[in-house]
Amino acid sequence: MTHTFKTRTKRLATLLLTPLFLSACTDTSPNVILETELGAIEIEVYPNVAPLSAADFLYYVDEGLYNGQSFYRSVTPQNDPRQMGMSLIQGGRADLLPVTQGIEHETKTGISNVSGTVSIARDAPGTGSAAFFFINIGDNTFLDYGGERNPDGQGYASFGTVVKGMDVVRSIQTQAVGIGDVQNNPVTAGQFLTDPVVITKAYRK
Repeated sequence: MTHTFKTRTKRLATLLLTPLFLSACTDTSPNVILETELGAIEIEVYPNVAPLSAADFLYYVDEGLYNGQSFYRSVTPQNDPRQMGMSLIQGGRADLLPVTQGIEHETKTGISNVSGTVSIARDAPGTGSAAFFFINIGDNTFLDYGGERNPDGQGYASFGTVVKGMDVVRSIQTQAVGIGDVQNNPVTAGQFLTDPVVITKAYRK
């Protein structure tokens, strides 16, 4: 009797948990909402093509590490020192300090740095982190693998796409920038927002 009861209980638990397990497994492209002072941005994330980059981004989202942080950098063709017409906004941790270790660079995700694509910012390959990500505005294909933006030719790992809120992205880009650069880096001089746009909350949809 006891064995039968335990068996039935175990089977019932399995039946109850199975739909939840299957639901988690089938959520191959989770959507994330970034609520900002200027409106919401919805990003579809692709763990199936960029598992390391996507996982790092989702970790920052799930742990609340973007809450109270900001979009702080605006690049336009007018302030691109390399005169390549680059157009994007960068956000994440306002202190510019990653919480996680640098992730292995995913060179070929199959997602191009075109308008709306979200990618991991980095210095050398392997130093990237979801602590700093950028959203492309216009086509920046020179940021893809084999592109000419960086001498290493490794490009920037793309892991998601904005599906709603590109008007908010463009609004952030138009905010005033300062003359100097908090990092004293000539490549990013004149690109940091005078008043960063706060990410009030980030969460999965």
